[in-house]
Amino acid sequence: MAIPVPNRQLFIDGEWREPVLKKRIPIINPSTEEIIGDIPAATAEDVELAVEAARKAFTRNKGRDWAFTSGAFRAKHLRAIAAKITERKPELAKLEALDCGKPLDEAAWDIDDVAGCFEYYADLAEGLDAKQNVPVSLPMETFNSYVLKEPIGVVALITPWNYPLLMATWKVAPALAAGCTAILKPSELASVTCLELAEVCREVGLPPGVLNILTGLGPEAGAPLASHPHVDKIAFTGSTATGSRVMASAAQMVKPVSMELGGKSPIIVFEDVDLDKAAEWTVFGCFWTNGQICSATSRLLVHESIATDFVDRLVKWCKNIKISDPLEEGCRLGPVVSGGQYEKILKFISTAESEGATILFGGARPKHLKKGFFIEPTIITDVNTSMQIWREEVFGPVLCVKTFSTEDEAIELANDTHYGLGAAVISKDLERCDRVSKAFRAGIVWINCSQPCFCQAPWGGLKRSGFGRELGEWGLENYLSVKQVTKYISDEPWGWYQSPSKL
Repeated sequence: MAIPVPNRQLFIDGEWREPVLKKRIPIINPSTEEIIGDIPAATAEDVELAVEAARKAFTRNKGRDWAFTSGAFRAKHLRAIAAKITERKPELAKLEALDCGKPLDEAAWDIDDVAGCFEYYADLAEGLDAKQNVPVSLPMETFNSYVLKEPIGVVALITPWNYPLLMATWKVAPALAAGCTAILKPSELASVTCLELAEVCREVGLPPGVLNILTGLGPEAGAPLASHPHVDKIAFTGSTATGSRVMASAAQMVKPVSMELGGKSPIIVFEDVDLDKAAEWTVFGCFWTNGQICSATSRLLVHESIATDFVDRLVKWCKNIKISDPLEEGCRLGPVVSGGQYEKILKFISTAESEGATILFGGARPKHLKKGFFIEPTIITDVNTSMQIWREEVFGPVLCVKTFSTEDEAIELANDTHYGLGAAVISKDLERCDRVSKAFRAGIVWINCSQPCFCQAPWGGLKRSGFGRELGEWGLENYLSVKQVTKYISDEPWGWYQSPSKL
């Protein structure tokens, strides 16, 4: 049963605040196309207030209230957030499913991962205390040197709509663990659970201004945040085109950025596989999260000797996917997030057909669903490497298929892309899997699976898929600055210049 969407304001300096211009944006349930509430629409005026609150929180009491407290102090807050998220899991999962169309079982899995991510970075925050004042070995006995790891400052966190609360957590948890203060700007297409994160932070007593949450449109809220002179770093997850604009804005002030951008990831299926196991992973790798995954393995390269049988098996698996309202029991494919995305995906499919590809399965609205932004899982064959569908990210439930004859050909086809986020290989020959893994030009490789993600392991890409790594210890390093401290310890004068007292 659907639950009401809470009516929230912007979260600035530990308080709910109405946007300065009092604008709001409707929330549309992608399953029904009905308006189910609204969110506040921040503008540059609100960005100014949020950045000022974050800056004050960072410097308050010379940083002793947050930035330069012990990691153990910050860890207590992160664990309290994790516990509250777990307590509210059923409600948060339903809100996520209502807001972005994600199947409820997936949304519940996401909320578990959110709590786990806060717990993990609580542990790393505590571990930071032991990593301070680490000595550096020097070749001169008259000096000693050590290293401090310090929070980078006020950070802007701009996040997408496919994993609304989880992608926000991937940035918020390590940023706070490091001692940064932050302004989170989630996508206007799915912000509901991020505003609930604000309520969680308020309930557990997170110091005011440490985390500020602004909902709103990219040009009106995201752009002024990215270009603000008092923001010390930007972490962005989203499209390559928007990421490029954020980088250009940050470059004006030589501001550090980390970018997790688009993908067009390959999955190579060799001739020795178990057809059903490989088919399920291929389907999961492209159609999980309603096909809206930056790392989706949406380019299938299958050995020519098994291609016909394997594609037939894929079709059988796709026919078995339950497409429904995400709150229905057993739903495995919900709607895409918005009408705009729905039209964009259908245009990709029609362009592929006009370029000579074959829509083997799907490609349209499911016949039993008259409303909502639903698209059947779609398999496209007879694809060549110059087609738009092979080269561009669709961000929807669309898999395109190409055959290969040799391992070298498969690797060449896999790497022939502007992107480099994920890649997968399926084969019983583990030596071959290791060779292919090394040959992939990608930041994440899966062997005999596709898409599993753990907050302990690094996440990020190469080429136009971005740079920097989230998650794991690498995610924490994103928000830390390294300071060298060197001390002269000899009682003797330096002696480079002739002393005036000896003249």
